[in-house]
Amino acid sequence: TCARVRQLAACFGVDLGNAPDRREAVFRLQTDPYSGETGLIGEWKGKARYGIITCFARDRVFAEYQLLIPHPQRPRQFIEALQVWGSYGELKSDAVFLEMPE
Repeated sequence: TCARVRQLAACFGVDLGNAPDRREAVFRLQTDPYSGETGLIGEWKGKARYGIITCFARDRVFAEYQLLIPHPQRPRQFIEALQVWGSYGELKSDAVFLEMPE
């Protein structure tokens, strides 16, 4: 999952180095109030970027890692975050774009 975040960042010309690194996340168990399902939540915070990963049963995962950089081809937008989700055998990923504030 972390490697997929780095790969997606590279598509936008961003080199994250080794970040996010699973070994640097702080993990805790948390129960989802809607589904009642317990997941393992990992957070990266306190450095240049914030990120979170949620690992659910049956090998499902959702991760979001903030970039907060101008979009390289769309001058009025910036890339807020990168998201990765799915099962470990079939991960999907996408970027979250927002309009630049006036």
